[in-house]
Amino acid sequence: MGFFSAIRREVFYTKELIRLLKTLKSITPDSTDLTPDLIERNVDAHKTRPAFILEDGSTISYGAFDAFANRVANWALASGIKPGDTVALYMGNRWEYIAFWYGLSKVGVIAALLNNQVTGKALAHGVNIAEAAHAIIEGELSAAYAASAEAIGAITPWVFDGDATSVPGGQDLSGALAAVSDVRPGREHREHLLAKDPCLKMYTSGTTGLPKAAIVAHTRSLYYLQGFAVASNASPKDRMMMVLPLYHATGGLCGVGCALSKGGALIVRRKFSASAFWKDAAEHGATMFMYVGELCRFLVAAEPVPEEKKHKIRIAIGNGLRPDVWPRFVERSGIKRIMEFYGATEGNVSFLNLDSKPGSIGRVPPYLKSRFNSALVKFDLDSEAPVRNAKGRCIPCGPDEVGEAIGEIRPDDARYRFDGYGDKEATEKKLLRDVFKKGDLYFRTGDLMKRDAQGYFYFIDRVGDTFRWKSENVATSEVAEIMGMAPGIVQANIYGVPVADYPGKAGMAALVVNKDFDLATVHAHVTKELPAYARPLFLRLHQEDPSEHTTGTFKLKKTDLVAEGWDPAKISEPLYIDHPEQKAYVPLTAEIRAAIESGELRV
Repeated sequence: MGFFSAIRREVFYTKELIRLLKTLKSITPDSTDLTPDLIERNVDAHKTRPAFILEDGSTISYGAFDAFANRVANWALASGIKPGDTVALYMGNRWEYIAFWYGLSKVGVIAALLNNQVTGKALAHGVNIAEAAHAIIEGELSAAYAASAEAIGAITPWVFDGDATSVPGGQDLSGALAAVSDVRPGREHREHLLAKDPCLKMYTSGTTGLPKAAIVAHTRSLYYLQGFAVASNASPKDRMMMVLPLYHATGGLCGVGCALSKGGALIVRRKFSASAFWKDAAEHGATMFMYVGELCRFLVAAEPVPEEKKHKIRIAIGNGLRPDVWPRFVERSGIKRIMEFYGATEGNVSFLNLDSKPGSIGRVPPYLKSRFNSALVKFDLDSEAPVRNAKGRCIPCGPDEVGEAIGEIRPDDARYRFDGYGDKEATEKKLLRDVFKKGDLYFRTGDLMKRDAQGYFYFIDRVGDTFRWKSENVATSEVAEIMGMAPGIVQANIYGVPVADYPGKAGMAALVVNKDFDLATVHAHVTKELPAYARPLFLRLHQEDPSEHTTGTFKLKKTDLVAEGWDPAKISEPLYIDHPEQKAYVPLTAEIRAAIESGELRV
């Protein structure tokens, strides 16, 4: 980069960063300005404008959105739900999803945003750890909820847009909402709250069998709702294409905020379709969209269509866009501004790529380092812990040196708080003490990164046993626990393996089995108990004694297994694949592997 280009880069970056920080500076823990206050102000300013654009092209105005949310708030009051109580929300993508949690927040009630892909034990666990006394269930998901009802604690289930009798003890929420007023309840119901108090409970993206509920304070919610809107220069003219799940912070707060905090509209879709995306975006005038890397890769892999160059999308915002997909996506879509970012629902480390540097998750210029809380420290992969020097302090990484990203916890700064999980033990595991000096406290991201001399950060990998597949993080211990419940499985060792050009790693299970093992039974078990992204794509059946696969401290060995991968030419033990067309575990042959590697067979 030439001298003048570098100067222009620094001027642009500094100007944009100052503009962003100026907005976020007003978000303070002891402020009385809460999430519903922000949304109500925008409702009042844009009451007749469209807030949502539906599948059939019809719209829901800001006024209608607020009226529905007011009914939700008044229903909660009439049902005896008190400020500080939690209501679990189990729904798919639809505009009412946002209205439900917004309405509950008006009267100080916390919504727990359940992952609508989970069923069985994982669903019951998610409801139970939320400590919710009520649950709102979309009619389409009532069968899945009913199947888990016996494992769910004492709770009142309310069915919306469906048959209330489909759930044991179910109540008709649609009727209950129709019976209450749509007049905005008084602010006195949340008058006692401060911005540092809980607004939502969202489940970590590490969710597989047993998720953790992260507390999202109003400070964090306000930060997500406004930060990306400011950084992207969003306006009332913008329309955000939303195909990501609304239970995730990326779609449900960051993307939603780009529209609703600036008077724009949200184009809400139930699910993503690569073949229909560009036509849909062009037809409904999308100007922005939230992505995850997987989505962009699917769009690049799809057959070209005229609309992919005839749309009005000016910016794409998201995370996980791989460096090899990035230039191809820009070329195919014509979208020049890619705002890649890094962050976690519960974490206090975040980066934002303001100048579309390919492959980077964001930047902290050396001359502004003191304004941020993040650091990279040397990391020991064997012990899975930061390296300490002779004085017991962590060692900062130099340029282009890989280390774990950590963030100093500053309770008085909305950006750098860590509000923890509902589980105190899980919270403690994320804390790093006496890092650079005695008494300091940092949040461990569990992510390995590197930083170049200009301050650009690059994501490398997850620490330890967690891997990413289908845009979700999969915790191997939780998958192993679920698989271990299947008949015939003595030991399950779960790990991730690279597959062709897919981002992340697919799940593989190395199993020790007995005479009761049956492939069809195992397939039915994991299909019932695990979301699609967490189900092992590959199985490997060990032939040796189980003790051969553990260390002296009885930890499962994984290094050699990961190195050997899923190549039938290199592995003598039986291998199987969850065949995407046959919907069953079948022997993994060289021909099937070749079809996956060539892209002929998609997994």
